[in-house]
Amino acid sequence: MHNINKLIDSYISKDKETYYNLTPEKLIEIAVKKEEGYLAENGALSINTGKYTGRSPKDRFIVDESIVSDYINWNDINRPISLRNFRKLFEKALDYMSDKELYVFEGFVGSDLDYRMPIRVINEFAYQNLFAQQMLIKPKKEEKEDFKSEFTVIALPNLKGDPEIDDINSEAFIIISFEEKLVLIGGTKYSGEIKKSIFTVMNYLLPFKDILPMHCSANIGEKNDVALFFGLSGTGKTTLSADANRRLIGDDEHGWTENGVFNFEGGCYAKCINLSEEKEPQIFNAIKRGAILENVVVDNETKIPDYADNKYTENTRAAFPIEHIDSAVYEGKGEIPNTIIFLTADATGVLPPISKLTKEQAMYHFMSGYTSKLAGTERGIIEPKATFSACFGEPFMLLKPQVYAKLLGEKIEKYDTNVFLLNTGWTGGEYGEGSRIELKYTRAMVRSALRGDLDEVKYIKDPIFNLAIPTECKDVPNDILEPSNTWKNKGAYFEKAKELAKNFIDNFQKFQDASDDIKNANPEILSKVI
Repeated sequence: MHNINKLIDSYISKDKETYYNLTPEKLIEIAVKKEEGYLAENGALSINTGKYTGRSPKDRFIVDESIVSDYINWNDINRPISLRNFRKLFEKALDYMSDKELYVFEGFVGSDLDYRMPIRVINEFAYQNLFAQQMLIKPKKEEKEDFKSEFTVIALPNLKGDPEIDDINSEAFIIISFEEKLVLIGGTKYSGEIKKSIFTVMNYLLPFKDILPMHCSANIGEKNDVALFFGLSGTGKTTLSADANRRLIGDDEHGWTENGVFNFEGGCYAKCINLSEEKEPQIFNAIKRGAILENVVVDNETKIPDYADNKYTENTRAAFPIEHIDSAVYEGKGEIPNTIIFLTADATGVLPPISKLTKEQAMYHFMSGYTSKLAGTERGIIEPKATFSACFGEPFMLLKPQVYAKLLGEKIEKYDTNVFLLNTGWTGGEYGEGSRIELKYTRAMVRSALRGDLDEVKYIKDPIFNLAIPTECKDVPNDILEPSNTWKNKGAYFEKAKELAKNFIDNFQKFQDASDDIKNANPEILSKVI
């Protein structure tokens, strides 16, 4: 296919009821009028995404094109689709769009002017165009003139694929073509596919410019100290970075250049199951007019959201522009990070609540990406499931994990950045027996790490995971810092710890080309006699 943008333009020309860059208010008005959703008591647009309430990673494909074929880390996550089958689906999409009302948003991904990418998002639903507008970066008035996109995202939830004809897995499909600079989404109403697909595109492109793309949140303190929080959905990226005492740069997707970090987005996509004003006031108060609630149960009469109700999914979401967060860094940039925190929701309950990592350990745990997928974030996940997700975001990383880890290690060494592993998961036992570490303690550990308090305390070495555990932390009971202290049955703790350690070792076998210094960060269970 050639001149793909001209071809798309011919199908979304203004005489076919295509609406460009409508205001949020107008999109809300249309969405309500067309019964795509309704207004909750707090002013947010409440919608339900139906069958798909989370990402569908097995339905995401990369077109096997010559310009990317030798670079993509092809595996069960990065699945190829032939150019022939992509073209068939694209033609089906063009035919589908030919008689539809469409909504187009033109904006940017990336707040750093040197690395941002102009994109356009084409939707058949007004609420998804509102989502794109609130999540991405809006152009200034002068930037709207002669706007030319580099990448196009087309989202058509009611266009369903056919696995037998289209050589895909289900009715849903998310297809990325780097040669045509196009993302094609069909069969799913889950809006997260829009932002995650363009995030995936940036993750592929930026390392070739020596920029580290990161699945992390970022904030900045009073002394301009920058902190990064890596983790999969549900581990606490948004919650922990939305701190009243620090300014939020972004909650999910960033790049790290020689000048500092920059947000890819202009909004936040917060998980809001069990959300309360008391525990997460910034997020709670950001859900107002202009925000979108996805799959949140709302009372039919009062229209008040019930954030504790998981009737539709555990993966309830709120999307809102970053301007809804008080004191956020609206320009979306910060200086070189002082502190990195890897977040893991350990469902086995054996990892320390917090530990300090060497550069080599940081690269090891970054490549391992151990955590637990929490209920609802992906289709089929109904309770915590232990997983290793390289770079704490493997579903969005198209290159080999070693590429990203090398960039990370170089930056940690160059800037002497502190790195901590923070367990936001279970303590006192595994999932079903123990309990999740209290948020107030997790916040206290984060504060101590960011203030530098943990640079002044003594550490002990975990006997299995070789992690440096602080012996004290302000506002945290000392006995919970060493995880075996919280288990009633110490023997059961060590058995579970050895089981997880073996999983780490087995998983890291796929990184045989890693240096010995990184491999030496493996747990040591074979010589242990517990």
